[in-house]
Amino acid sequence: MKHWISAARPRTLPLALSSILMGSFLAAGSNAFSWTIFGLAVLTTTFLQILSNFANDYGDTVSGVDTVERTVATRAVQTGAITREQMTKAIIFMSILSFITGSWLIYEGLKDTSLKTILTFFGIGILAIIAAITYTVGKRPYGYMGFGDISVLIFFGWVGVLGTYYLHTHEFNWLNMLPATSCGLFAVGVLNINNIRDIESDIKTGKNSIPVRLGKDKAVIYHWFLLIGGFVCAVIYSLIISLNEKSNFSFSYQNTDIDLNTGNQNINLVWLNWLFILILPLLIKIGIGVSKGQTPAQIDPFLKVMALTTLLFVITFGIGQIL
Repeated sequence: MKHWISAARPRTLPLALSSILMGSFLAAGSNAFSWTIFGLAVLTTTFLQILSNFANDYGDTVSGVDTVERTVATRAVQTGAITREQMTKAIIFMSILSFITGSWLIYEGLKDTSLKTILTFFGIGILAIIAAITYTVGKRPYGYMGFGDISVLIFFGWVGVLGTYYLHTHEFNWLNMLPATSCGLFAVGVLNINNIRDIESDIKTGKNSIPVRLGKDKAVIYHWFLLIGGFVCAVIYSLIISLNEKSNFSFSYQNTDIDLNTGNQNINLVWLNWLFILILPLLIKIGIGVSKGQTPAQIDPFLKVMALTTLLFVITFGIGQIL
């Protein structure tokens, strides 16, 4: 059992759940939250992440990317703890689970909407399953060609956040693209740390990740861009929200159509929109650590730190949306 738990890579789950939490926090801030939608979204995303991790374990071994030379974050199929046949069955099983819970989620969230909307979300769900598998499995895995970053940005950012928000609210808000992009860029940051860690082995096996294409020094600069970009998107969003709150209060006050005590409470609570700033020191620490890391063993710990920091960002950001 311990080999299966290891292959599922539990430390990646906080990252996978971050986009679901963000979309749900934004929906709760709009007074449209459903525990049923949230629970099914968490289940579906968890299954998809485990599916992706199983497929990655299998694909990297079959393709030769994971060899006996790998000593950090070894894989179950690579070491022989789980056979290829067993992992293939596990991938099929997780695909079925993801399909079932995803279909249930779409039914619960969109049963009162149009057939076009339902089919659109169903198509996105199928694409998510395919993307989770073909990242490292198949004749031409897109993860080996440097397209993993854009896939992570799309699914861990835009699709995860905006899709979850829509399932709760049946609405699309362009402003939510900012926090969705923050989640996506931080998720790409996790992938980038993984690829910087494995850059030497990936060069030998022909896996053309972004760090392989850029080189270590430029990959570190790219990593700082991801961290700063994600943080700046959140700042811009909160700035817009804060200015809007003050503007609404001023407008209502001028028209004497507001309870002054409630208005003052709203103004005083605006600072909660900036609670996420608490993660800035962690982002700086991660950036410096990745910059200074010279060996896989020195870089690997920042994978978990980056994933947990992303989750902490979502929680602190989400508190501001609710309160």
